Amino acid sequence: MSTLKVGGIRGVSASSDAITVANDGTCSANVTSINGGQLSNRNKVINGGMTISQRHGTSAVQLSATEQYIVDRFKNDTGSSFDMKADASQSTDHPDGFSNSLKLVCDGVSSAGTDGNGGISTFIEGQDVQDFGFGNSNAKAITLSFYAKSAAQNANHTYSVMVGYSKDGTNARVKQLKSFTVTASWQRFTMTFQPTGVAQSAGITNSNAYGIQIFFSLAAGSNDLVSEITTWTEDAALVGVTGQDNFFDASGNELYITGVQLEVGSVATDFEHRSYCIELNECKRYYTSFPAGYIGGGRGGSGGSLLLYNYYLTTPMRAAPTFEPSSGWSSTNGIRAYKYNGQSDSTSTPTLGSGGYIGNTSFIYTSMAGHSIDDDRVASFTHNNTLGLNAEL
Repeated sequence: MSTLKVGGIRGVSASSDAITVANDGTCSANVTSINGGQLSNRNKVINGGMTISQRHGTSAVQLSATEQYIVDRFKNDTGSSFDMKADASQSTDHPDGFSNSLKLVCDGVSSAGTDGNGGISTFIEGQDVQDFGFGNSNAKAITLSFYAKSAAQNANHTYSVMVGYSKDGTNARVKQLKSFTVTASWQRFTMTFQPTGVAQSAGITNSNAYGIQIFFSLAAGSNDLVSEITTWTEDAALVGVTGQDNFFDASGNELYITGVQLEVGSVATDFEHRSYCIELNECKRYYTSFPAGYIGGGRGGSGGSLLLYNYYLTTPMRAAPTFEPSSGWSSTNGIRAYKYNGQSDSTSTPTLGSGGYIGNTSFIYTSMAGHSIDDDRVASFTHNNTLGLNAEL
């Protein structure tokens, strides 16, 4: 082995060194990009390390044909009412350098038939991926990477990954599709999607709506099994690669996924670990909750039948949220209001007040029916159960 000893490295027409080498073996470098992308915030995926689980903590949830979020930003995604018979949870089984993964355990056999589809999706806002440059000849390659493993009994199963984008102007889905094969040991998978086909002429929707979808296909009906798609192609269907396995073909099959990263460029860089605080606040743009014991203030309105009040947010929400009361909300009481002459309970689901959502602000103006509070009388209130606010894509 030979050693090249230099004091610096400089471009042919440059006036200064790009890399300066010190005598102690260290160096300094003038770095303007990594892999053609930015130096930080390279990963477009929020909660790719599966560290945030606001809704369920580490408790398992039963999946079905109904779509629901598991860990933050990742949900089960179904087509043609396919029954995803599995328990899903945040797991502490992980590859080196991580702390969590998303875990699925099949707990019943389910066939995809001809048109069924089942898998896991995460969505990214269109305004956050405009640096992909889609829509002209300067469109960039993008690279997806993730870690995955299986149980021993479904080792060597092959599944698929579809990356799709929302076509600017029409919102039609444009996609590429590739396969991957899992084993009972953690592996890192990397896939580069070249800027070919429709990406040369049609950009990504530039708004706070869905821009990019990453779909891990775990079961696909016979009508939705196709060859790998390596050119950006307009097609609305959820699909899988011909020959892929059905994760739901036997109870006890397992799948673990973590370290999901989507970035500009044709090389997968190391997973970008962000602090727990940063990931949590980014997740709260899409979902946040106010627990039992939450205390606030409001007033009576609409002839005394409403409690009018604000929720104050740590992070502005993506869009006007829907309200998701916990299971105990309607059976006991959701909110108890304390007024000048007693108290008032209600099990109604709150709704947005008039002008209740203003984008990029830190409050939600809310009304709750079923109370008896004199108009304009000030009242304090206490949550007796948890209320979720959902602004997911």
